[in-house]
Amino acid sequence: MGLVGGVLGFCLGLPIGLAAAYFVYLRYFAAARRLQDPVIKPLRDLDSETLQATIPDIPLWVKSPDYERIDWMNKFIFDMWPFLDKAICNNIKRATRPMFDQYVGQYGIESIEFGQLTLGTLPPTFQGIKVYEMLEKELVIEPVIRWASTSNVTVNAKVHSFKVTVQLEDLHIMLTPRVTLKSLVPSFPCFANLCVSLMEKPRIDFGFKLLGGDVMAIPVLYQYVQDQISKQISILYHWPKVIQIPILDGASGATKKPIGILHVKVIRALNLLKMDFLGKSDPYVKMRLSGERLPWKKTSVKMSNLNPEWNEHFRFIVKDPDTQVLELHMFDWEKVKMHDKLGMQVIPLRLLTPYESKLFTLDLVRSMNPNDPQNKKNRGKLIVELTFDPFREDNMASDGEGNASIRREADGESSGGVLLVSVENAEDVEGKRHTNPYAEVLFRGERKKTKVIRKTRDPRWSEEFQFMVDEPPVEDKIHIEVKSKRRGFPFRNKESLGHVNINLVDVVNNGRINKKYHLINSRNGMIHVEIKWSTV
Repeated sequence: MGLVGGVLGFCLGLPIGLAAAYFVYLRYFAAARRLQDPVIKPLRDLDSETLQATIPDIPLWVKSPDYERIDWMNKFIFDMWPFLDKAICNNIKRATRPMFDQYVGQYGIESIEFGQLTLGTLPPTFQGIKVYEMLEKELVIEPVIRWASTSNVTVNAKVHSFKVTVQLEDLHIMLTPRVTLKSLVPSFPCFANLCVSLMEKPRIDFGFKLLGGDVMAIPVLYQYVQDQISKQISILYHWPKVIQIPILDGASGATKKPIGILHVKVIRALNLLKMDFLGKSDPYVKMRLSGERLPWKKTSVKMSNLNPEWNEHFRFIVKDPDTQVLELHMFDWEKVKMHDKLGMQVIPLRLLTPYESKLFTLDLVRSMNPNDPQNKKNRGKLIVELTFDPFREDNMASDGEGNASIRREADGESSGGVLLVSVENAEDVEGKRHTNPYAEVLFRGERKKTKVIRKTRDPRWSEEFQFMVDEPPVEDKIHIEVKSKRRGFPFRNKESLGHVNINLVDVVNNGRINKKYHLINSRNGMIHVEIKWSTV
């Protein structure tokens, strides 16, 4: 028994002893090796090899005349950092709370919460910034960012009544991103999207402690983790790959340019739910493209019919077929109360091949939440046909001498398209009673208006309107009138400040006009308008 006991004691004691020694090493010795005081010497005392290794750390505004020094920005961030630190940390807590909650109750995890969360007392600093020549409605800058933070992030997890502590500290980052602000618009903060990509491989260093031991102090593991993090970040964000952050929505006038037309044919529905007292429903379909704030388009109502047939056509202007989806909602019409929802479904436009019609038979669901138990209920089917027609990139013909001649369709037949009318600004408009100008665009009976700019003779709207037509509007005119509107007065609250009628034949022939027009019935007023014609 003594021999057996000795063997068992050795087999059990050896792993426990090694584990204890490992954590003692991480806790006391490895961290001390990693955190050493840096050696500081004047540049004149450095040898050539050390000086060559130091050159990358010299600020870019010293090495390159293209980069500018922005100490005022660093001073501003330094003074604001105590407040920015708290605000950023509060946002991190709010953003991570749902992620923590979804793991509680799984794998024996009883709770997850932050112990400490601070980004430290040292803010990021800009070593220099390069500003590229501004393109049309686009600004490109390249800052060089360094952050030697004293951050301390501690996460406490309770697993099977055992407390596990993970700590991230001393985060050091060096980045050279390219930041593109586009499109530039006259709505605060004056750009619609923030596009970021990295121009160089990032340098990231940090301390990572598990149960009090600095895991990153292990030399082999430290180097491996550093390489993997830099590699993965480069794969995701190294130029020309871009991460795009939307800032403004479609209501700000900062939407993408149209690139085509989506034709939707709502054919029929099958086996819909019975919602009425007599076992019938009065169904109709509402639809729209995601990312738009335009009114919903609707089919007609089919009374007392669980298998309705519509065969109705609709058209939508497409701006981003890679991300936009067609939303379809089926409702039961009610005369008095709120209309009951029968079901819904979505179709991503990326499933479509240009110029090819595709038939979809959709199973209606209650919502797009995959965990909704109501989605298991049979709600019927909706059959639709979709066709995406991109705009033609080039409808210009050549006269043989390098000059563009009249635009003609490739097949000799007229084709539909989209008329884009951008009302940019007006100058020297003046009313007799008040001058709160807005522009009104009238085309083929369809009327659209800009916002009202109060108390100015030189309003700037920069608003774009879209008109879909079945054939080129060569015989049409577009009427644009500048009016003034006064609030709170029922009489004489509107006044005309001048108008202009523009023949569209030049737009169809040339594809685009961009010019200023003298306003009729105005002393000196002018209006700047850009009109584009795109065919499918």
